Amino acid sequence: MTAMAAIPARVKAPTQQQKALALTYHRLMLMMLVLAGVTFIIVLRLVMLQIFTDRSSAAAGNPLIPARADIVDRNGVRLASTIDAWSIAVHPNRLLTDPEELAAKLAELMPERSEAEYLRILKSGKTFFYLSRRAVPELVAAVNALGEPGIEFSREPERLYPNMGLAAHVLGFTNLDGHGDAGIERALDERLSSPALRGAPVELSIDARVQQALEAELGAAMANFSAIGASGVVMDVKTGEVLAMTSLPELNPNVPGQGSMDARFNRATLGVYELGSTFKPFTVAMAMDAGIVKSFGQMYPCPRGLNVGNHTITDTHPFGRPCSVAEIMKESSNIGTAQIAAQLGGVRQKEFLRKMGFLEKVSIELLERGRTLTPGNNWGEAATMTVGFGHGIAVTPLHLATGYATLFNGGVWRPATLLKAGKGHSVPQGRRVFSEETSYKMRSLLRLVVTHGTGKKADAPGYRIGGKTGTAEKIVGGRYTGSAVVTTFAGVFPMDEPRYVIIAMLDDPKATKDTYGFHTAGWNVAPVVSKVVSRIGPMLGIRPDERRDANLSEVLPFVHAKEH
Repeated sequence: MTAMAAIPARVKAPTQQQKALALTYHRLMLMMLVLAGVTFIIVLRLVMLQIFTDRSSAAAGNPLIPARADIVDRNGVRLASTIDAWSIAVHPNRLLTDPEELAAKLAELMPERSEAEYLRILKSGKTFFYLSRRAVPELVAAVNALGEPGIEFSREPERLYPNMGLAAHVLGFTNLDGHGDAGIERALDERLSSPALRGAPVELSIDARVQQALEAELGAAMANFSAIGASGVVMDVKTGEVLAMTSLPELNPNVPGQGSMDARFNRATLGVYELGSTFKPFTVAMAMDAGIVKSFGQMYPCPRGLNVGNHTITDTHPFGRPCSVAEIMKESSNIGTAQIAAQLGGVRQKEFLRKMGFLEKVSIELLERGRTLTPGNNWGEAATMTVGFGHGIAVTPLHLATGYATLFNGGVWRPATLLKAGKGHSVPQGRRVFSEETSYKMRSLLRLVVTHGTGKKADAPGYRIGGKTGTAEKIVGGRYTGSAVVTTFAGVFPMDEPRYVIIAMLDDPKATKDTYGFHTAGWNVAPVVSKVVSRIGPMLGIRPDERRDANLSEVLPFVHAKEH
């Protein structure tokens, strides 16, 4: 039997096509693994960023968040915002055009520099030089048309103040690098530029409508009486919120460099002035709280002159007879007020002034704040008497506003503020300076000044304005002179239920034919208050009502006909 062996089947060798498919498959798998790995790494990184990233700086790269926060008034009216502006620069080391030819064309388009200056820049060999920043689009187009590739155009943030000079000294302005140089822009620079906060606007206490009215009326008076400057404040007596604050001459914060030093100076918070008889209500209120003045009918000798040391105190409207406290205020008697101040004494006088914040820089957010000038170590009896009627002490108009708010809000001092009261900025508790009784009684006394005294021209029918005129001689050549004065009216309205303080001041107003040669406060600045209150009263929700008034029966019985 023959044995048979099995012959195995022939295995075919893989073809080239099969080899190519296998290689492609392996490569595809490898690519999928790499892609999966990269995807995993990206997801892991995103998760880590989500968990560990500090979101306080998240706004830094967000194009919807402005480079600097807007500033708005209490009603949301935009007062300052940031836009993208053009800048024009040159690379002198990359120029293709002949420098002399290019310098002539640049001088024609941008005449703020001479042709020689441009030529010096173009031949300097520098790598970069700004030709114009915050350039208008028309200028950018004209320079671009020159066709010089060495000139570069870029966008950068620009601060814009759409209302021009409105509230300029409150807002301030920024420098070319976008940081605040004055006003709120400077005081709140960190808040305005913070990536975490700049998405929300800064809300000021300012009311743009009230601000415009105050600026317009003060500006007209400044021009009419040829004054060298003016200042004004409108303040809420309860909260200390400043609804309007101005300093003139006017400044345009869009181009602050074009304004004079005088225009950039903030008279409301930085300038200190002897504000004259506007201080007299403080002296009477101090004496009432101290138990010295017990009645508006209390009598004082009021001769035609009062000798104090080497000086003689006089009155513009002399009595030449004994006069009551009501008459002293009505006719603005220096002689009567000086005697009340002397009874009070320098120690108590200084303590009251300290409580009102008058012996230090005015309290407000701005950094431009003037230092009060006082008699210092020479605060003896004579100085006490003169400070009593507003001479020998120099404060800012804003000091005066906070003082009147204190006197008529029930007697509590609170700092002035330019920030809207509300969430995140509550009204401070303040500190008591005068009793509520004194605060109430002073209403009728200052209403008397407007209805029967030196402040008649400040009255606005139905708004029950009360207040005090003040005319203080300026120091010229080291001596007081009657030819140059600072005139002020400090007012409150409505006086039967005080809500707002208004201060108006003119620096060196001149007499006119209409004022019969007088340049005193009753003639030039009191009418400003009347006009401003008539305009802003309705805006502030105060309706004129001639049926209401302060209780003048508390003072009129102590006013007698003057003897000439």
